[in-house]
Amino acid sequence: MILATSRLDDQLPSRLRDQGVSHSLVLRTDGISPSSLGDDIQGGYLATRHLLDLGHRDIGLVAGPSFTSSARDRQEGYRRAMHEAGIPVREEWVMESGFGIESGETAGYQILSQEERPSAIFAVNDNLAIGVMAAAHRLDISIGASLSLVGYNDIPVASRLPVSLTSVHIPFDYVAHQAVELLFSERPPGADCIRRAMPSLIPRASSVRYP
Repeated sequence: MILATSRLDDQLPSRLRDQGVSHSLVLRTDGISPSSLGDDIQGGYLATRHLLDLGHRDIGLVAGPSFTSSARDRQEGYRRAMHEAGIPVREEWVMESGFGIESGETAGYQILSQEERPSAIFAVNDNLAIGVMAAAHRLDISIGASLSLVGYNDIPVASRLPVSLTSVHIPFDYVAHQAVELLFSERPPGADCIRRAMPSLIPRASSVRYP
């Protein structure tokens, strides 16, 4: 079995290990079962570091759901970059959410409608970033001018939006190949059977230098 939507609170990987069923997790990990994913901590760091390098200091986060390793790790990367830059995280600008566009719009609206709002937002996947774009449109905030935005996963539509979306790219073909290879690996569960692909940042029109 290859499991693509594993949650940290899901007992299925543990049951598969107990029963000796060959399996691997893809794009997420429970830290034990064979897993193939992107380096989400590094990806979150790259996204935030990009905004910092553009001069932004007020950076919000649409964080996704805490029950997934991918969202948790991307948030960790965000916090690591902010800490490294000596910038306190404004917790009122950090919104846990689902992973869908509607969740992104809700979280984006909650952040952007505050009396003080950030000059940039990192959303932990592209669907969330598209939702933030919708919220910004409702509030008459211009993406790529009044607000910089970075997404994650570099889905095909990211480069084709009216304001093309800066995003963190994950080599999905490599991740898939490794997931299949791990499925037939004889290594015991543990850290040695967790493989993380290196992400890269793809800058586009949605992220600009702070005035």
